[in-house]
Amino acid sequence: MSLGISQVIGFKATVMFLVFACLRSSGLTLFSIPFLHASLVDFLVSITSLPSVNLPLLLGKSIDGRIPIWSILVFSPFFCLVRFFAFWWSFKGREAPYSEICEGLYVGGWPSSLDKLPPNDPAIIDCTCELPRNVALSRNPYLCIPTWDTRAPRPLEIEYAVRWACQQRAKKRPVFIHCAHGIALDFD
Repeated sequence: MSLGISQVIGFKATVMFLVFACLRSSGLTLFSIPFLHASLVDFLVSITSLPSVNLPLLLGKSIDGRIPIWSILVFSPFFCLVRFFAFWWSFKGREAPYSEICEGLYVGGWPSSLDKLPPNDPAIIDCTCELPRNVALSRNPYLCIPTWDTRAPRPLEIEYAVRWACQQRAKKRPVFIHCAHGIALDFD
């Protein structure tokens, strides 16, 4: 069983708090403040991403995929870690960026660039709350269903996304559904 976002971020929060405590007890109070901020942010994310709480709207990602500046400032310690892992995951090169499930339907990870997208300008269903919509993809039809990494959308959100995807497929447009990392699968 792999660790969920709550456990990973909770561990990071604990480490950040321990660093804060060590720096503060060493008399480096000014240098300790960013670690306290990171710890508090990470504890909040860890709690709100628990399956029993599941509040992805905390980060403020809008339906058009933008993350507001207030959220970037407040949650910057979390966003920095998430962006680092998203870029590392996409560039490690071991897996394809997407898999075709059936004709015109693809799943994969966050598209960090145009070359990570399936062919033929697909409509995009974004199932992340922690990664912004890539500006290079602004011409593609887009639907955001904000979801924590390692969590699933709610049933009503799934129904809405399926209806939207069906509308896009009726227009002969492929559909790309992505989460933060995705898993490339071989269906051949």
